[in-house]
Amino acid sequence: MPHNAQQLFSARYGDASLPAPAAWSSVIEHLLNHRSVRAYLPDPVSDDQLAAIVAGAQSASSSSNLQVWSVVAVRDPARRAKLATLAAGQSHVADAPLQLVWIADLARLELLTQTNQRPSGALDYFEAFLTAAIDAALAAQNAAAAAESLGLGVVFIGSMRDKPEEVAKLLELPPKTVALFGLCVGKPNPAQPADIKPRLPQSVVLHHERYSLDAQKPGIEAYNAAMARFYEQQKMNVRGTWAVHSSKRVAGPESLSGRDKLVEAFRARGFALK
Repeated sequence: MPHNAQQLFSARYGDASLPAPAAWSSVIEHLLNHRSVRAYLPDPVSDDQLAAIVAGAQSASSSSNLQVWSVVAVRDPARRAKLATLAAGQSHVADAPLQLVWIADLARLELLTQTNQRPSGALDYFEAFLTAAIDAALAAQNAAAAAESLGLGVVFIGSMRDKPEEVAKLLELPPKTVALFGLCVGKPNPAQPADIKPRLPQSVVLHHERYSLDAQKPGIEAYNAAMARFYEQQKMNVRGTWAVHSSKRVAGPESLSGRDKLVEAFRARGFALK
């Protein structure tokens, strides 16, 4: 086991007393080293780097090999600035030299059916949209890992869903496509390093044979303590525990930053969602 395996495992769970598993690999080490980067140098992401990242994305699994996703690479500073405005004004969306906007894309499959004079009624069902969303997420996670392997930093941007119709207009998306989330990509600024954020204990997310809510309670309490330490180390002004902070995010439609209207917006984009 590499000498830093224990350090990475402890950081990922915010618990120095937790022993790292004997099973280990360079891939696991790479994945555990992930952190969300929000400060970037202006150095551009090269065409070769982008091609390698997209190849990694396309190596992800795809339901029935339909590949119902696309990605828009945005490098133009003015367009990135507009995306930042639409994505809750997050400055790193404008600052990162590359923004990858991941698209649920049923337009290409509809084109195939039209070209081959075949029916396409199943595209109007929620399953088709869900397949596209899952495919895009799998591809994007591969892309993130690929980018990090090249020494780049990343952070996902869920706020691309705050104003999906405006994002679609900016990126000239056709009907039956919609932006699901963004991914900032760039060289991390060493003057503002990002740290590994602890995750929930495995006792909370890993269930054996059957699901149990009661069994999660001790792990959640331990995680509240781990995140309190993280908030303090990072000098983050977070009121209350992780559980309280998370509860605020689901308090009601007003806490969804406009995403309470997603069904209507997605239907306007051509997804019937039957």
